[in-house]
Amino acid sequence: MCRLEVFFIVEKAWEPLGSIWGHHASGVCIGISRIAGSTAICTDHSAHSQGLKRLIASTARLPRLRRNEMETGRRRGIYAISDRAAIATVFVMAMFMDIMDGTIVNTALPAIGTELHHGSPTDLAWVILGYLLSLAVWIPASGWLGDKFGTKKVFLFALFMFTAASILCGTAQSIDQLTAFRFLQGIGGGMMAPVGTAMLYREYPPIERAKVGAILSIPTLLAPATGPVLGGFITDGLGWRWIFFINLPFGIVAFVIGILRLKEYKNPTAGKFDPAGFFLSAISLGAILYGLNQVELEGWTSTRVLSSLVIGASLGALLIFVERRIAEPILALRLFSDRVFTMTNITSVFATASFFGLVLIMPLMLQGVRGLSPSESGLTTFPQAIGVILMSQVARKLYPKVGPRRLIAAGLVVAGFVMLLLLWTTPDTNLWVYRAILFSRGLCWAFVFIPLQAAAFSQIQPLDTGRASALFSTQRQVASSLGIAVLISVLMSQLNKIPVHVDYLVNAYNAYKVPFMWTCIFAFLGAITALFIDDEKVLSVFRTPSTPPANS
Repeated sequence: MCRLEVFFIVEKAWEPLGSIWGHHASGVCIGISRIAGSTAICTDHSAHSQGLKRLIASTARLPRLRRNEMETGRRRGIYAISDRAAIATVFVMAMFMDIMDGTIVNTALPAIGTELHHGSPTDLAWVILGYLLSLAVWIPASGWLGDKFGTKKVFLFALFMFTAASILCGTAQSIDQLTAFRFLQGIGGGMMAPVGTAMLYREYPPIERAKVGAILSIPTLLAPATGPVLGGFITDGLGWRWIFFINLPFGIVAFVIGILRLKEYKNPTAGKFDPAGFFLSAISLGAILYGLNQVELEGWTSTRVLSSLVIGASLGALLIFVERRIAEPILALRLFSDRVFTMTNITSVFATASFFGLVLIMPLMLQGVRGLSPSESGLTTFPQAIGVILMSQVARKLYPKVGPRRLIAAGLVVAGFVMLLLLWTTPDTNLWVYRAILFSRGLCWAFVFIPLQAAAFSQIQPLDTGRASALFSTQRQVASSLGIAVLISVLMSQLNKIPVHVDYLVNAYNAYKVPFMWTCIFAFLGAITALFIDDEKVLSVFRTPSTPPANS
């Protein structure tokens, strides 16, 4: 009776220490030696009393850290990391795979066209457009889907769809099949970013959301720099199909961690499905993205481009009219009544257009004029990502002290002046000059994207995080396409002006300087709009008790 009684008391009253207990074959308790430095064996009532007193006295002297270690002593493998680390790991892996896939596909398009016997630009463009049009359908709806059915379920479904569709893309036997499989891939890609971002922001209180910006910057900035390098090596060494198969290990690992560690969250106020908002947003955004991406092939004056943009803009206006009059809209446009959210989104349009515009234009110049291979081009542009990562911790720590307005404005202004240095380069400029310029540009962009993300969500309540993330992701997708369309159209206009019988190489290189100038203009415009971000309101969260993150 004594031995059973002691065991029951110790096991129930001191359960956190259970991971370090051992039990004698006869049933006596012997675990105290690892705590107090001696062994107490309970064999009678006297030992019972003495052993229990020694246990209590010894435990009272334990350092707090030691207790925490014993409490987590039973956690092994993936369960040994925190919830925040688990969410960040899954998100970074999924988004790195998603963003990198886009840049790799661009690199491999010539090889795809050759093997599938469709080399025309129009046919190959649909490999990209199929994915973009799918994004147009699912990005706006992702916030409501996550709120209604649960962020864990929706994110894992999106991750599964993206990974499975990647395998199908690698087995495609025609351009039509590849386009269809890319559309399926876009279903996953369209929901992963908004839902994953919402999960991250819900896990962190407002005063720590600069950390989320630093996490988001990893795949956003590293993947575009890594894609061309991997794409070149994979396409040349293994064939274009492996640019899709490489997603499989990333997808499987992220999916397993997600099943085990992600927490479910549903918004009880999600409301019913909004068919009008769903279809209007899908068609409107799809028409705009289609028109912007056709600019490269047909120019701004093309009937197809103009009609697509007009239809998209008209339906967008109708969407705003309808959504503001529906009790439970799929798009929470009411969030734009907050000035901070509005100004950060406007600033993000210019910043995104500038950043991703150069991400596309720079490799075109390095490969088309300088004659570099895709992998060599990727290695030349890679220092930009290194600069962002190196400076991200500095930006995160300065954010609560300086505020987003000055950080973002200064970052964009300096980045603009750094990019102006490209205007003084020549076709013979040493590649290390480009690397130094891009590295410096990366240092500046750390002070843009991290505070921009944190400020955008600083006033967003946990219940609205999913909807805000969908709006922010929609804006960035349109801004990226807009920036690329503007720069490509400017570049093509300059290239078409080059006379015959002149030094084409020098003139072609000079033609690229005009879109380089436009990236500077976008940066300076973003700096101006950043000045209207209300620092006082954003930083108010650091002076008031923070709201705990919304958990399941």
